[in-house]
Amino acid sequence: MGHLLMNLGVGAAHAAALGIRRLPDLVLRRLAGEPHVIDGQTLYPEVRFAQRLGVLRPIPDSTVGYTRARVKRQARVVGERPAVGRVEQFTVPGPRERLTLRVYQADPAIPPDGVLVWYHGGGWVVGGLATADPVCRFLARSANLVVVSVRYGLAPEHPFPEGLDDAVAAYRWVRANARRWRPELGGLPVAVGGDSAGGNAAAVVSFLTRDDDGPGGPGTGAPDFQLLLYPVTDATTTYPSRRLFDGYGLPARRVDWYLERYLTDPDQAKDPRVSPMVAEDLTGVAPAHVVVAGFDVLRDEGLAYADRLREFGVPATVQVASGHIHAFANATGVSRNARRHLARAARVTEQALARRLRSVSPPK
Repeated sequence: MGHLLMNLGVGAAHAAALGIRRLPDLVLRRLAGEPHVIDGQTLYPEVRFAQRLGVLRPIPDSTVGYTRARVKRQARVVGERPAVGRVEQFTVPGPRERLTLRVYQADPAIPPDGVLVWYHGGGWVVGGLATADPVCRFLARSANLVVVSVRYGLAPEHPFPEGLDDAVAAYRWVRANARRWRPELGGLPVAVGGDSAGGNAAAVVSFLTRDDDGPGGPGTGAPDFQLLLYPVTDATTTYPSRRLFDGYGLPARRVDWYLERYLTDPDQAKDPRVSPMVAEDLTGVAPAHVVVAGFDVLRDEGLAYADRLREFGVPATVQVASGHIHAFANATGVSRNARRHLARAARVTEQALARRLRSVSPPK
């Protein structure tokens, strides 16, 4: 039973996964079995049942190529690709080579409230525009934002800090060209966001660019907001959640596997560009909304990073998907709770950028 869906063809497996989301709550609870409780949190029945079917089974240790293919397949099975009004793809200058951006807008006829630059997850090693496609489509449909997905260099071909340099360059290009999506304004508010390793990239981009010049002078070119979904924030410390939730979607050893391929020297884990938690000063970085999954080895470091931001006077709100596992944003096809939590995170980001837009827009 555990291998059932993942051994089907992608189309059949996707159709079966969609069926899980449509099951009545009572049926789901019966199929899921007894409530599964750890650290005062109860695993959502839909997640419990999907795990039993093998839909959310952790990817086994293997080569980089196999892992990339498996992640890509899993994204097609558990994600959903809702229609949006506009999808365009183009390249922009990067530090090593041209970078590919894919842009999503739900309804091009409605002036957007801002732009969200999105960095996909995948441990700096796997993932790309294809695996991020369902997430970006969902975000674009859930908020009046232009969503810009970034293809950045992956390790081990492009180890630290090459992919991060791509992430910074992509953000700076979008910031300089944001008015293309609303020409009547001098520019649009821009947020950065991402999931897992992409959340790490968003957090690091936020503090690396906080002093960027913009139309209003020094510091006005920095991001206006950051949306961090179950981010990697501290590769120097072992948190309790790493032990409590090992194997729920993301095994602890898999985190180490990714870091071994991303870093060329273990001491690089102490670099704040890898572990933003150890940055000496986070004053002035963008306000943040940090989303964590209850059953996730990265839960505690995400919560700790929100606390760290507050220590430096940075507004930071927290959203806990208490019964979900790592990478739930990729599971909008199979999980009602994934859709609920991702939609809430999108609305929080939209509201933050809309407030920023009103504060900088000239009066009519």
